[in-house]
Amino acid sequence: MNTHDHAPTPPDCACGPTPDLTLSPPLPSRRVFVKTAALASAATIAAVGSGSPLLFGKEEAATKNEPENLVKALYKSLTPEQKEEFCYEWDYKDDRGLLRAHVSNNWQISDANIGGKLFTKDQQDMIEAMFWGLYQPDWHDRIKKQLKDDAGGYGKHQSIALFGNPEEGPFQLVMTGRHLTIRCDGDTTPHAAFGGPIFYGHAAEEFNEKPNHAGNVFWPQALKANSLYQMLDGKQREQALIAQAPPEAQIHFAKGKPPAGLMVAELSKDQKAFAADVLATLVEPYRQIDRNEIEKCLAANGGLDQCRLSFFKSGDLGNNGVWDNWRLEGPSFVWHYRGAPHVHVWVNIADTADFEITTRG
Repeated sequence: MNTHDHAPTPPDCACGPTPDLTLSPPLPSRRVFVKTAALASAATIAAVGSGSPLLFGKEEAATKNEPENLVKALYKSLTPEQKEEFCYEWDYKDDRGLLRAHVSNNWQISDANIGGKLFTKDQQDMIEAMFWGLYQPDWHDRIKKQLKDDAGGYGKHQSIALFGNPEEGPFQLVMTGRHLTIRCDGDTTPHAAFGGPIFYGHAAEEFNEKPNHAGNVFWPQALKANSLYQMLDGKQREQALIAQAPPEAQIHFAKGKPPAGLMVAELSKDQKAFAADVLATLVEPYRQIDRNEIEKCLAANGGLDQCRLSFFKSGDLGNNGVWDNWRLEGPSFVWHYRGAPHVHVWVNIADTADFEITTRG
């Protein structure tokens, strides 16, 4: 297992893709076994019904976890030299702390670039099929657009790290890049949904987006949340609207100190139903097993009722009252949406507030 120093963290999100990078080709199916696994993974994903609050799909769908099987196949294929580059002990730490529990808006977790010379073509196919298996099929084109706009495409500026041994115990494969931290752990990481904190974002047309966020694949999430704000009465808006947003990377759990904002439990029946629909929109891009983990973590701490909804006056692009920055937060649940100057979203969900992470904004 790797014990050497990690790859340096790149500068903040202001850095963009290399100018000469081009659109990555459509998702390839170069090997039959990879194609079969990817299709099987897609078949396990159930759509979220807007009329089904907190029902992200059937529990039995979570028993299918082909992305994890691909991680195991990848591990079996690795040479000792490859393992040295990006495989780590489960509890490996560096100057950022427990590395598998770290999240940032723009970073490389290791030097193992998925499009580089380290991996064979078969291994690259496995990694790619694993990655797309983490998302709903109808989100693939949107994720491709985000990767193209922010990093030149899939396989250009993303790297991976593998923690633990997938053949023996808990394991987690983490993929990182600009506006990307995503995890594949087969529900082996104790307590945490997704296996730990994740990050997604998009700067669609320029670093400083216009108020309408044209072309931003994640902006509809904010529009849905703002529709809920419009449903609030005057007193509710006073509770929900806060002058200054917290630092975007501040997604550690409050541990006994209630966050600011309007309690979902205090909403009317129709407002609660719409709040559940906002949450369903947030989890919509992800596969069933991760949705089920989110639901279990929420249930362990009183459900969505125990979360608070906050909108922030700061960072209101165009001063139009369509709040670009907002947050849904509970005892061990944080979904922080920063829409100015472009979209950054930080997510940290667990079944206990004692789950520890590290962040860098």
